[in-house]
Amino acid sequence: MRMNIFRQELTMHVRSVVSWSLALAAMLFVFISLFSSFAEQAELLNEAMASFPEALLTAFGMNGLDLSTVLGYYSFAFLFVQLCLAIQAASYGFSLVSVEEREWTADFLIAKPVGRAQILTSKLLATLCGMAITQAVVWASTFGLIEAFKGDRAYEATTLLLLLLSLAIFQLFFLAVGLVVSLLVKRIRSVTSYAMALGFGMYVLSVFGDMLGESALENVTPFRHFDPSDIVQNGAYNTPLVLISVAVIVVSLAASYVLYTRRNIPAVM
Repeated sequence: MRMNIFRQELTMHVRSVVSWSLALAAMLFVFISLFSSFAEQAELLNEAMASFPEALLTAFGMNGLDLSTVLGYYSFAFLFVQLCLAIQAASYGFSLVSVEEREWTADFLIAKPVGRAQILTSKLLATLCGMAITQAVVWASTFGLIEAFKGDRAYEATTLLLLLLSLAIFQLFFLAVGLVVSLLVKRIRSVTSYAMALGFGMYVLSVFGDMLGESALENVTPFRHFDPSDIVQNGAYNTPLVLISVAVIVVSLAASYVLYTRRNIPAVM
């Protein structure tokens, strides 16, 4: 029964996973294919960036970056990858258990000979598989396109790996928060609006935190915990901030199991 739930959930995610994967691969192609043009005009590019307002550079995570280098340029594109993956994970989190309640099929699922904790686990595993496929496409596209368009410029592969590895915890944050929020509210009528609000909301908090110098704002958003410009410049994660993301994930998932097992599931009358 648990395997049936897993397969059903994974099947439901197939179209979404394919769409997100293709869109991200296309976006990376557009960004990375332009690298050689940027690199050829390195001095002019750096001079132009020096004249930009600091607030604008901060908003796009470009402070201290050299866009004429492979990783400096990729970290700029990586910010948009993060934003897309945040919305994907948040939408999966908000819809994970709310879709049955919205479509009045939750009581049918609960009536099956399987516990609620097992149902939630099967749904989570299917969702994680879907996100893993999308991330695999991002990894393959990144390495393939960089090798194709980097020319004779070298880059630190270890730093690039750190950027890509951060996506696992980054997406888990939005998945877990979306899930617990969906269980705290009575009903999710529009998953897209909630996912967009969470994804863009966290990004805006990161931007204003940087611009205003408010470390308290930085502490609540994974866009700051996994700031691509910081990772590229330092070649390492900011461990205390990463641990905040991990703590939020653990607490949110634990709370989700408690809330789901105690939730009053509406039935069709």
